[in-house]
Amino acid sequence: MNESILDTIRKMLGYEADVATPFDIEIIQHINAAFSILTQLGLGPASGFSIQDNTSVWGDIIPEGVNLEDVKMYIYLKTRIVFDPPASSSALETMKEQIKEYEFRINIEVDEG
Repeated sequence: MNESILDTIRKMLGYEADVATPFDIEIIQHINAAFSILTQLGLGPASGFSIQDNTSVWGDIIPEGVNLEDVKMYIYLKTRIVFDPPASSSALETMKEQIKEYEFRINIEVDEG
């Protein structure tokens, strides 16, 4: 859980994890937008959570008992569909359905925790 949030999402988007890109500001904005939705689902502090650079780690936001991989995939998919959406409309719809499923699962985990 000590892996950098930004580095993880960079890697999932196909960039080198620990090398700054010209797109970091945009990627960070999309990550923070996804975190604001997670806050509404009950994950993290009530005042919200955001990152500024690659110093924020998953352990800063993910409490014990919440599936870290679900949160990582959720943040990745939310970032991906606005930062680099797939050309195929069926692929986009599949990603949107996955996002809904992750929102449901994260909400359940937060409620049970």
